[in-house]
Amino acid sequence: MPQAPKTPHVVVVGGGFGGVAAVKALAGADVRVTLLDRRVYNTFQPLLYQVATGGLNPGDVTYFLRGLRLDQKNVRVVHEHLASIDHEAKQLRLLNDDTIDFDYLIVATGVTTNFFGTPGAKENAFPMYSRSQAVKIRDALFVRLEEAASTPGTDEGLRIIVVGGGATGVEVAGALAELRTAGLRPAYPEIHGDAFEVKIVQRGTELLKAFPQRLRDYTADELRRRGVALHLGAGVAEVHTDGVLLTDGTKLRSDLTIWSTGVRPHEEVDAWDLPRGEGDRVAVGRDLQVPGRPGVFVVGDLAITPDGLPQLAQPAIQSGKQAAKNVLALVEGRQTTPLRYFDKGTMAVIGRRAAIADIVGKVQLTRGSAWLAWLFVHIMGLIGPRNRLTTLAGLVTRYGFPFHRKQVPIVGDVPTVRPPKGGGSGRGEPTA
Repeated sequence: MPQAPKTPHVVVVGGGFGGVAAVKALAGADVRVTLLDRRVYNTFQPLLYQVATGGLNPGDVTYFLRGLRLDQKNVRVVHEHLASIDHEAKQLRLLNDDTIDFDYLIVATGVTTNFFGTPGAKENAFPMYSRSQAVKIRDALFVRLEEAASTPGTDEGLRIIVVGGGATGVEVAGALAELRTAGLRPAYPEIHGDAFEVKIVQRGTELLKAFPQRLRDYTADELRRRGVALHLGAGVAEVHTDGVLLTDGTKLRSDLTIWSTGVRPHEEVDAWDLPRGEGDRVAVGRDLQVPGRPGVFVVGDLAITPDGLPQLAQPAIQSGKQAAKNVLALVEGRQTTPLRYFDKGTMAVIGRRAAIADIVGKVQLTRGSAWLAWLFVHIMGLIGPRNRLTTLAGLVTRYGFPFHRKQVPIVGDVPTVRPPKGGGSGRGEPTA
């Protein structure tokens, strides 16, 4: 008696934008889906800077990946690191030495921070590409504020440098300026005037080089109006514990250096036997399939397509959906089809009632209209109704009238900081 054909097994590696989009696109299909991710949650990275600056709780921007099973019964979730891929045997080996067989594979692991080999950057700068990193920045920020407040009457203050003038750098600098003006001046009367400084350091001569000139100019003017200093035209040559050395020889003091420029693939990708292209990303065809690796697709920030799509959320989401469609095409014996990416545009927020949006390359918005568009897109981009409601409430209480006048930031477990004995002007040491 002939055996019934087994249900094809699709493994999706990575629970970010691309991976979740691929999993959801396979809902209802006659396939078994395994979602493999090292973490138990999906992170909405565009709002991590709000966590880092005390505007949102970490749970507001993360979603329990096993919650996908509530609406999709053909998916199981496995939490472990992918160690290697045996393409001949169609088998994954995990870090705990377990194995997972697959018929089709979609890799959507994303990327990580690129320090570009800058001396001291990895040791002394704070990246912001994961939830834990954002929380680390938030806690370090408030420890340093407590240190500055413990030495009133000195010029210690607090100096923050944001490295990178892209969307992330602009957004975190703007949020810090907003926090300083509305939330911290009343809370920290010991820190006077310009003793709390926020500065963007950008190698290029302009911010947001991917945006039209009008929006770039508006952003720079708005940041300066909010008290953010711009140091343009020189990159970071070294990062020290107390500042940065720039490529033009300038030394800038910094109590907290936030690294928001550059990404690269995770080191473990080297062991996955996948061809690499520009930026060390995995080279794929227009259908997102890896040449020479039938049934293996790579999507999102990790992939470099012939069209060179940007490393943003929308390309990841659209490529995840397309990879899932192409998997189903192969299951049904049909030809795969290329990704036809639709550029919906890009946006960045600067602060309350200040944002920019370049919509489908035709409509340019600034000020309040861009801010409302940004709010709608980001709220709807979150997974799950609870996340949308709590994030909306958090952003309204941070930016909305009249709450913005008396912001109360979200803080973590900040140790007590006591001034040094004897009334010296040095900073106190944190104590538990």
